[in-house]
Amino acid sequence: MKCLGIDFGLKRVGLAVSDPQGKMAFPLKTIHRGTREDLFNEIIEIINSLGIEAIVLGLPLGPEGQESLSCRQIQNFRISLERRTAVPVHIINEACTSHEAELILKGRGVRGKNLKDQLDQAAAVLILDSFLAGRQSAGEG
Repeated sequence: MKCLGIDFGLKRVGLAVSDPQGKMAFPLKTIHRGTREDLFNEIIEIINSLGIEAIVLGLPLGPEGQESLSCRQIQNFRISLERRTAVPVHIINEACTSHEAELILKGRGVRGKNLKDQLDQAAAVLILDSFLAGRQSAGEG
């Protein structure tokens, strides 16, 4: 199952894609936000052109599972995305993925503008990896 991972942000949206078997995640691109409609059009085009069968959206819950303003914005994004595609949208907790992605990239020597350009995609990879690992441990992969 080919999946699309999304790290939603108000300025940038990071995307990652899995291999066709749904075993590994790879960075795809970062969308620099323009209008809401342009964002959805670009995501829907990617879903259709890559044959995406599942979407995984990260939700940054607090340490005790509490939702923040960001969570509400992401839930609204999810609802809008579900109106535009029949592809199922899965939500997973993504607390700290941006921080973890930053540490990984810095460990690889990525700095400055390159870091900013790759950060959202790397966070999307972590979100998607977590989902794929859960599917595989449940015997779905």
